[in-house]
Amino acid sequence: MESTATKRRIPKAFSFYFREVVKHPYLLTVMILGQIGAQVAGLISPLFLRNIFNTLASHDTSAAVIHGLVVTVGIIGVLYFLQWIAGRIYVYAVMDMESQVMAKLYRYAFSYLIKHSYHFFSSQFAGTLTRRVSKYSAAFERILDATMDSFFPATIFVVGAVAILFFRNHVLGVILGVWSICFVLLQIYLSRWHRPHRTYRSEQDSKMVGALADAISNQNTITLFSGTRHEDERFAEFVDRWSEALRRSWTFMSNIWGVQGLLMVAINIALLYGAVIFWGRGELTIGDFVLIQTYLLGTFSMLNGITQQLRGFYDAVADADEMVTIFNAPHEIRDLPDAVPLTVSNGMIEFKAVRFYFHADRPVLRGFDIMICHGEKVALVGPSGAGKSTVTKLLLRLYDVKDGSIEIDGQNIADVTQESLRNAIAFVPQEPLLFHRTLMENIRYGRRDASNEEVYEAARKAHCHEFISALSEGYETFVGERGVKLSGGERQRIAIARAILKNAPILVLDEATSSLDSESESLIQDSLKVLMEGKTVLVIAHRLSTIMHMDRIVVLENGMVVAQGTHDELLRKGGLYQKLWSIQAGGFIPDEEE
Repeated sequence: MESTATKRRIPKAFSFYFREVVKHPYLLTVMILGQIGAQVAGLISPLFLRNIFNTLASHDTSAAVIHGLVVTVGIIGVLYFLQWIAGRIYVYAVMDMESQVMAKLYRYAFSYLIKHSYHFFSSQFAGTLTRRVSKYSAAFERILDATMDSFFPATIFVVGAVAILFFRNHVLGVILGVWSICFVLLQIYLSRWHRPHRTYRSEQDSKMVGALADAISNQNTITLFSGTRHEDERFAEFVDRWSEALRRSWTFMSNIWGVQGLLMVAINIALLYGAVIFWGRGELTIGDFVLIQTYLLGTFSMLNGITQQLRGFYDAVADADEMVTIFNAPHEIRDLPDAVPLTVSNGMIEFKAVRFYFHADRPVLRGFDIMICHGEKVALVGPSGAGKSTVTKLLLRLYDVKDGSIEIDGQNIADVTQESLRNAIAFVPQEPLLFHRTLMENIRYGRRDASNEEVYEAARKAHCHEFISALSEGYETFVGERGVKLSGGERQRIAIARAILKNAPILVLDEATSSLDSESESLIQDSLKVLMEGKTVLVIAHRLSTIMHMDRIVVLENGMVVAQGTHDELLRKGGLYQKLWSIQAGGFIPDEEE
C-alpha cells in the first residue's frame, strides 16, 4: 500500500521535471510535431495498402491498373520516408532536450544535497547519496522516453486507428475502441498495484549500493581486522534482499504480461470473426482485412510498448522519489533571509551561555562561556566527551546552538552568512581528508584564486614542499580517494599548507600535529608559530605538551569550563588539568583508587 507521503511526493517529482522541460519550448514543440507527423504517416499508409489488395483481388492486369498500383506504391514510399524524417526530427529534439535537462537536474540535485548539514551527511552512506543523485537524473530520461516514445504516440495511433476503422465499420471500430480503453485502464491499475514492489526493489538496490560503498571505503579496516568473511556474509544479506525484491517484482510483471497476451488473443479473434461476418454480407473487402490486421498489429505494438514503459515509468518514479525525499528535507543550517556578511576587524570570539545537545537528556555543552581576545592563543583541553570538538563545530556553524550565542567581533554568527563565517576561519582537523585530485588542487583549495607560486610558498612553510618535489609528478600527483596515497603526516602537512594559504584572521587547530613524527612535528611547530602570528587561535589539545606555551588553557569537563589559565598556573591549582598532565607526563594511567 502506498503511503500518503509517497503520493504527495510524486507530483513534486513531476513538477521538478516539468519545470525544466517547459524552459525549452522550441524543443518541446519539435518533439510533439515530430511524433504527430510520424504517427499520422503511419496511419495513412495502410489505407493505400488496402487499395492495393482490393485491386489485386479484382485480378485486373490492365496497363492502367498496373500504373495505378505503381503510383500507389510510390505514395506509400513517400509516406514511409516522411515517417522516417519525422522520426529523425523527433529523435534529435529529444536527445537535445534530455541532455540539457539531465545536466540541470544533476546540478540542482548536487547543489541542494551539498548544502545539507554536517549531521545529515554523518547519518548517510555516501554511496547511497551518490546513487540517489544519479538515479534522479536518469529517471527523467526514462519518464520522458515513456511519455514521448510510448504514451503520446500510442494515443495518437490508437485513436486514429479506431476512428478510421469506425469509419469503415461502426461495430468493429467500437469493439477496438472499447477494448483499447479497457486494456490501458487495466494495465495502469495493475502497474499501480505493482508499484510498492518496485519501490521496495529500488530501496533495496540503494541499500545494497550503500553497503558496497561502505565496505569499499573501509577496505583497510576489513583487512586488518580479518573481516573479509564477515563482510562477505553481510553484503550477501543485502544482495539476497535485493534479489528477492527483484524476483517478486519480475514475477508480478510476468503475470501482467500474461494477462496482456490473453487480451490480445481475444481481440484478434473477435475482430477477425467480425470481419469475416461483415465480409460475407458484402460490407468489407479483402483490403479491409489487411487494414484491420495492420491497425491491430500496430495497436498491439503500441499497447505492448505502453505496458513495458509503464514498468520503467513507475520504476523511474520510485527512483526520483528517493531524491525528492532529500529535497523535502529542509537544510538544517540555513542563512537568515536578512543575513549579512561577517566583518572581522579584530577576530574576538565570545561564547555566551552556550547550550548544545544531540539528545535533550544528554547535554554536550552546559552554559559554556568563554571570550577569546584579538590575537590570543587559547587551547581547550579535557577528557574525552568533554565537548572540545563540539565547540569548534559550533564556531564553524556545522551545528546551531540550542541556547545562548556565539559572537565574532560582536556579531552573532547565526545572523551572518555561512560562507563569510567560514571564509574568516582556517580549520585544520585532526584527521584531514583530501580530494582525489592533485596536490596542487588540494592545497589551492585554501584560496582557489592563488597562484602557483603562492601554493609553493605555503607548501614550503608547511614543510611539505620537500616530499612533494620528490614525487615523480610533483604537485600534479593525484592523492587517491580521501588522500589514501599519502601518509597521515603528509596529509596533515597538506592541510596545514591549505590553512597557511587561506590566511584567515581566525585559526582553529584540532591537534594539527597529532599524525606527525617527532622530527616533522618540530618543523611544523615552527610553521604554526608563523601561521599564528596576528591571528586569533583556538586549539583543541589532546597532547598537553603541544599547548604548554598557549596564552591561556581552558579546561572542560562535562560541557562546562572548570578551570582556565596558563600551563604553570593550572599545574599550581591542581585539579583536572594536573591529573591529565600527570597521566601524560608519567606515561601510564593510574589505578582507579588513585
